[in-house]
Amino acid sequence: MCDYLVIGGGIIGLNIAIALKEKFPHASVVLIEKEPQVGLHSSGRNSGVLHAGFYYTADSLKARFTREGNAAMKDFCRENNLPLNEAGKVVVSANAREEETLETLMARGSANGVALQWLSAKALEVRYPNIATYRRALFSPSTATVDPRQVTEAFAKRAEKLGVEIRLGCRYERRIDANTIQSSCGAVHFGHLVNAAGLYADRIAHDFSCGEAYTILPFKGIYLKDRENRSGLKTNIYPVPNLANPFLGVHFTLAVDHTAKIGPTAIPAFWRENYRGVENFNAKEMLQILGWEAKLFALNRFGFRTLAIEEMRKYSRSYLTSLARKLTRSMPLEPYRTWSTPGIRAQLLHRHTLELVQDFVVEHHDNTTHILNAVSPAFTASIPFARWVVERL
Repeated sequence: MCDYLVIGGGIIGLNIAIALKEKFPHASVVLIEKEPQVGLHSSGRNSGVLHAGFYYTADSLKARFTREGNAAMKDFCRENNLPLNEAGKVVVSANAREEETLETLMARGSANGVALQWLSAKALEVRYPNIATYRRALFSPSTATVDPRQVTEAFAKRAEKLGVEIRLGCRYERRIDANTIQSSCGAVHFGHLVNAAGLYADRIAHDFSCGEAYTILPFKGIYLKDRENRSGLKTNIYPVPNLANPFLGVHFTLAVDHTAKIGPTAIPAFWRENYRGVENFNAKEMLQILGWEAKLFALNRFGFRTLAIEEMRKYSRSYLTSLARKLTRSMPLEPYRTWSTPGIRAQLLHRHTLELVQDFVVEHHDNTTHILNAVSPAFTASIPFARWVVERL
C-alpha cells in the first residue's frame, strides 16, 4: 500500500513524484514505469528546447508555467552540472502577413512577462548574417537547449533521493478497484493515483471513467542533423508559426553538444509507439488511430488533410531542407544528412469537436488525477506544472 501512486517515468511523472514528496515528506510515493529506464519515450526524445513562453495566450496554462519553468529548469541544470546552451532564438517572417503574427507573438510575450527584442532585417544581418527575414524578426534571449535524457535521469535521481520508490519494468495493466491496479509486477494499492502515462494516459483515464471525451493521436517527429555544425548555426531559428495548430513548423535547433538540427516533422503515426518500421506494431491501435485519421482526413478538420500530405513530404531530405532554406541567407545545408532518433508527440484529440487540444488538460475523478494533455512545452514547464497539479490534489 502506498499513499500516492504515479504512473509514468517521464519528465511530468518524475516531477509530480518530487512535488508530492516535497509537500508530503512523510507520505509513501511509488512511481511505476513500464520501460527499463526513465525517459525512453517523449521526455527523452524531444528537442531539448527550453521555450520562453511567448507563443501562448495569457489565459492558458502553458503561458502560466512556461516562463517560470524555463527559469526553474535552467536553475536545475546549473545545480546538477548539466549542459545548458543559452543561445536564444530568432523568429523570422517571410511576408507582411507573417509580420502581423510576429506582432501577436510580441503582445503575448508582453502579457506573459517574457522578454523579447525586435531586430530589424539590417540588425539581424549584422548579428546573424546567415538568417533571413522580411522586415523584422523577434529575438528571444531566454530560449535555451538541454540534453533531455540527462535532465530526465537527473530528476529520477532527485526523486529517489527524496524517498520516491521507482519501479522500472513495471507496466500498468488494468484497474482492479477504486484503490488497486494490476501491474506487470503485481497488484498495487494506493490512496491517490496520478496518471502521467503520456501516450497511454487516455487509456488509463478511461479505466477510471475519466477523460472519455478525448483520445490520443500520435504524431512522429524526426530531425536532420549536422553533428559538427558545419553550417555555422549560432542560435535557434524558427519560422512564424500557424497559431491555429500546435506545431511550430520546420526550424533550426542548436543542441547542447552543438549539433545542428533541421525539423521536426509532425507526421501522423499509425500506432502509439510507431517509431521505426513495424517496431512495437499494435494492430488494434492501428485500426483505432487510422479510423480517427480517416475521419479527420475526409472532413479536413483543422486542415488535417493538408497537414498530413505536407508532413509526409518531409520524409524527403531535399524537401525538408528546402523549407529550412527559406529561413536563411547563405547557410549551407549539405551537411544535414543524418536522421535523428524519432519521437512521438502524444497529442490529445477531442472526440466530439474533432479538434486538437492545444493547452494542458488535467482531470480528476474520485481519488485519481489524470494528465491527459502534456505536449510541448511540457518539458520546459514540468517543474511548476507538477507543483500546480499536486496543489490541486
